[in-house]
Amino acid sequence: MTEYGRGQGSEPWHPDDPLYGDGGWGGQQAQQGPPSPYDGRPQQQYPQQPQGQQYGDWGSGEQQGYGQQPDQQGYGQQQYPQYDQQYAPQQQQPQYDQNPQHQNQPQPQYDQNGWPVGAHHPQDPYAADPANPYGQQPGGYGGDQGDYYGTADAYPPPEPPNRRRTEPEPEPDTDWDPGPDQGEHAFFAGGDDDRDDDEPADRRGRGERRGGKEKKRRSGLACLVVVAVFGGGLAGVAYFGYQFYQDRFGSPEDYAGGGNGQQVTVTIPKGSGGYAIGQELKKNGVVKSVDAFVAAQASNPQGNTIQDGVYTLQKEMSAASAVELMLSPKSRNNLIIAEGKRNADIYKLIDARLGVTAGTTAKVAEEDWEKLGLPEWAKNHKDVKDPLEGFLFPSSYGVSKGQKPEDVLKRMVAQATEVYDKLGVEKEAAKLGLENPWQLVTIASLVQAEGTSHSDFRKMAEVIYNRLEPGNTETNGMLEFDSTYNYIKNQSKIDLTLAELRNYDNPYNTYFYKGLPPGPISNPGEDAIKGALDPTDEGWFYFISLDGKTSKFTRTNAEHAKLVKEFNESRKSG
Repeated sequence: MTEYGRGQGSEPWHPDDPLYGDGGWGGQQAQQGPPSPYDGRPQQQYPQQPQGQQYGDWGSGEQQGYGQQPDQQGYGQQQYPQYDQQYAPQQQQPQYDQNPQHQNQPQPQYDQNGWPVGAHHPQDPYAADPANPYGQQPGGYGGDQGDYYGTADAYPPPEPPNRRRTEPEPEPDTDWDPGPDQGEHAFFAGGDDDRDDDEPADRRGRGERRGGKEKKRRSGLACLVVVAVFGGGLAGVAYFGYQFYQDRFGSPEDYAGGGNGQQVTVTIPKGSGGYAIGQELKKNGVVKSVDAFVAAQASNPQGNTIQDGVYTLQKEMSAASAVELMLSPKSRNNLIIAEGKRNADIYKLIDARLGVTAGTTAKVAEEDWEKLGLPEWAKNHKDVKDPLEGFLFPSSYGVSKGQKPEDVLKRMVAQATEVYDKLGVEKEAAKLGLENPWQLVTIASLVQAEGTSHSDFRKMAEVIYNRLEPGNTETNGMLEFDSTYNYIKNQSKIDLTLAELRNYDNPYNTYFYKGLPPGPISNPGEDAIKGALDPTDEGWFYFISLDGKTSKFTRTNAEHAKLVKEFNESRKSG
């Protein structure tokens, strides 16, 4: 069944809608009709509009026009237009509802401008000012006033709140060009040199921008760039993938043979492991890769015995041949500091190895000794001939041309300090009744200088401690060591007379002064230091070496005198 004013939907127009009642679009109330079946309120009657003005040109036939007779069922059954169907690009023939009173009415006619023929005309008072359609509008929409909403420029009335629909947002124009300083980089945006910039934007339609040569040129450049970037990325991935495979699974790069005949000197720092050694060799052109050297070292049963020092090798050696040569004594070119060496002799060795003028290292030691890393307890002692004596620790050092004397001396001092700390000379000195660890190092140097073998060191240390004992009646506090006299004379004689020894006034001459000399007289090795830290307790006061290789120890001066007589007779007969 068809009802007047009924549209496609079924939702009612709520009586509380602001368009309902006295403030509605009718403007004037008509006679009250029969009661509404919904809320019992009287139905309003609206004045009949003249023929041709009743519906306007915006209706769809599914909604009654404003100012019309409402349907017999009340406002709750009224429906509203679908705006997406009303405002088509071309003016369409309006559709009328199926209210019986309208079925026989003639269809309105429109002119070429969309105005209803015989109804609203440009002379209509509402259309006097197109810019302001409300310019001549009276206060309300009465029944005897022209219906502005019958004009072509009229806006559709708002829908009730429960019927209002959200208009879809306009689709963005994807052809907008942000310009050279915005959006895409100019390279991807393409040039726009052929476009006439003076031409208005509204004349350059979308078809021109989308189908023009500029667009094609941009697309071609963009595709070319994408292909280039994509191709470069694939190449990079392939390269790094290959490198990863080589690093993980491939054989490391290596030279072949025993070298190209060009010798090179390589210094391996102390504490270097396989990778550190390999890096030094690669840096000097000996091996081709670090991994090759590490693999060769691991495969050699003696590979882990390679020590620090200076090696003479060849360039472009296979890793295996480099490992083999480094294990051979022929390749070692280290500076060897023997136990008991004096500093004066060590300075000469360093000068010769560095290829510098004789006396260069001795001068550095004399002028810069405080900057070379001595511990605090080794400084500021009275009458010391050489503050570095006892701190150029006996060991093997990688010394070669190009190095500086101060750097070599620093390494030796650091080595001595490390050993002294390891053995605990600071805390052990107090236990032995000494004033400081400096005295302990001095005793160790005497043990090293007077002992003929490592088995002598502990006995020799006891001799020193016993002679220094206050109140002893054997030596009365005198050490009387020939080695101290020879040190101050910078010699190594064994045929010294008592007159010569006892008449030379020097703090280092233990025949002239009681107690210890001002400082060490040589550089003791680790065994001599251990002997000084752990002397025997057998009552030894005297010693003599009959063959120059072993020592004999005695407790009394009479026993010692017998050995001296035996020694002198052997020399006469020999």
